Amino acid sequence: GQLYYKCGGIDKRTIEKFEKEAAELGKGSFKYAWVLDKLKAERERGITIDIALWKFETPKYYVTVIDAPGHRDFIKNMITGTSQA
Repeated sequence: GQLYYKCGGIDKRTIEKFEKEAAELGKGSFKYAWVLDKLKAERERGITIDIALWKFETPKYYVTVIDAPGHRDFIKNMITGTSQA
């Protein structure tokens, strides 16, 4: 999420909104994670459950960022994400 923000893929107001919402759940430091973690369960638990993709181009490269789960309960989703790398 921080890379997405730094590259201009999301505006400051949206990050501030995520920060406020995360703080209300006691997870203020998760503001950047919420850029790609869209599911309610992901935000409540503070873990990635489903894969998320962010694609962008530079003058030289075509880049795909994949956010895949790391928790052992979601290995199947992680494999799906890494197979797209």
